[in-house]
Amino acid sequence: MSLKKQVLKSKPVCKVTFRLSKDEVKGAESVVLAGDFNNWDTTSSMKQLKTGDFTTLLELEKGKSYEFRYLVDGEKWINDPEADRFATNEFGEENSVVEAI
Repeated sequence: MSLKKQVLKSKPVCKVTFRLSKDEVKGAESVVLAGDFNNWDTTSSMKQLKTGDFTTLLELEKGKSYEFRYLVDGEKWINDPEADRFATNEFGEENSVVEAI
């Protein structure tokens, strides 16, 4: 899992690339990135690369924090161990947090 951030000087956004390796999702057919930035929508799958990895790029408003999780094959929620921090959610579990700074 990895998070790559690129802050744009031309506008107040931070480009964040979310990536999961094929080993981390163990042969998953689909992975969805859901979080504050998309109202926890679980209908848009991440792009699967030829390597089997899953990735997506988002432009997030700079200076904000966003909670998120990955939904693997529509069944299992996982966090990103490389998240900036973690926050307890209303289900007594933790969400990953990315700081768009």
